[in-house]
Amino acid sequence: MLTRRQLVSGAGAVCLFGSATRAPRGRALGPEVAPVAGKIVAVELIAAERPTALACFGGAALPLWTFAEGAWPPLIRLELGDRLEATLKNQLPRADETTSIHWHGIRLPNDQDGVPYLVQRPVWPGESFRYAFAPPDAGTFFFHTHCNTVEQLGRGLEGILIIDGDVTEPYDADIVLLLRDWRIEPGTAEFASFATLRGAGRAGTYGPLRSVNGADNPRISLPASSDCRLRIINSDPTRIMRIGVEGADAVIAAIDGVAIPLMTLTTWAMGPGMRMDLVLRSPPPGGVASLVDSSAESHIELARLVGLGAPRQARAFDPAPLRAGRIPAPDLANATRIGFRLQSSAAGAAIAATETALGVAVAAICLSSRSFWSINGQSWPDRDHPRLPPPLAVLQRGRSYVFELWNDTDFSHPIHIHGHSLTFLSSDQRNLPAHHADTILLTPGERAEVAFIANNPGDWMFHCHVIEHQENGMMGYLRII
Repeated sequence: MLTRRQLVSGAGAVCLFGSATRAPRGRALGPEVAPVAGKIVAVELIAAERPTALACFGGAALPLWTFAEGAWPPLIRLELGDRLEATLKNQLPRADETTSIHWHGIRLPNDQDGVPYLVQRPVWPGESFRYAFAPPDAGTFFFHTHCNTVEQLGRGLEGILIIDGDVTEPYDADIVLLLRDWRIEPGTAEFASFATLRGAGRAGTYGPLRSVNGADNPRISLPASSDCRLRIINSDPTRIMRIGVEGADAVIAAIDGVAIPLMTLTTWAMGPGMRMDLVLRSPPPGGVASLVDSSAESHIELARLVGLGAPRQARAFDPAPLRAGRIPAPDLANATRIGFRLQSSAAGAAIAATETALGVAVAAICLSSRSFWSINGQSWPDRDHPRLPPPLAVLQRGRSYVFELWNDTDFSHPIHIHGHSLTFLSSDQRNLPAHHADTILLTPGERAEVAFIANNPGDWMFHCHVIEHQENGMMGYLRII
């Protein structure tokens, strides 16, 4: 069996896409807590076009697609043990614009996972669908559509889901920071194309306008000299970020909603769909720290963290850890090994090799296939979900598996599994600590091993969370019987 020592060791330096070290005074994780039946939380999510003037839009109102009137993004907050009953109503403006909701990172029953055609009928305009489940884990999650995802997510159709119940001691503040770009035509108040051929065949199509909670480099007020929890969510369809904090001490407390032994943050890579919970000692009164993305040659300040009011903490920074997650440990000694090779197709390779030739843009190249990516040589046969391919693998319920993931491409891929949490074991390129995650970032050429128990029956999506990669071939599903 995977031992506790294996799970908490190995937090050495990390190259390329992130680094962290064990916090020198870090305390052990708190004991896990099983959910106890709580209240029913009923919400109505009406997907519709709502012109919205986010702070980052400079006063212009853009035709966002959102789940609710008022503040964007909507936030649903439960206590561990509560049951969520969410009614989705589709009021999107096009007669053929179906939708659904995927509850990203939640280990939920298969028929509640929100993948159209695979586990439910797509919700057509004028129709509704009721989701009902009790999340088994506390932590930081979010939700988004799984129909025409590149445009629906690009227009803002997403929300935040927080499950409380994992703290050992209360923090002085608990702040959600949702990071994403917007595809806006420069100098206009209009959306640009949400996908391009060049982006689909390469690293994805980046949005030029970056935001945190819908604002450009916002000022985030924190109680001064306090221990604050920052729940960071990368919901961007494309961008891989290398997140760090300048001007304040910070530790990583959870990855993808699951607690880890505290590690001092240097930088940590976050691909689309990934989450990270930090505990940060906020600046003194009037002081300012910065949340930064250092993935570019010159790093970008994403938000300013400002200390306000009287100091809360006088002692040295020794933050409280979270409670251990409830992810079952796989039996590595008896695990079945399966390899998954991420590849580009001939069409994708042609796109990747082409910038612009003799003034001919990539979009003008005649391609016989829009399947640019594959897993084990298999591409999803349609741009979205309507025609189901055979499963990538059929797994036996209750068995342990080790997945050997090989990124045999020149681009990074955050690989997301639905309905489960994977245990990261090793990489041939990066010295990462063992941790649980539902989205594993693979750098070009990287080989990594992850493990899990296939204890949740059904058909579960397994795909790249760069949405243009997902919708152009790099998605499949695992069948657990």
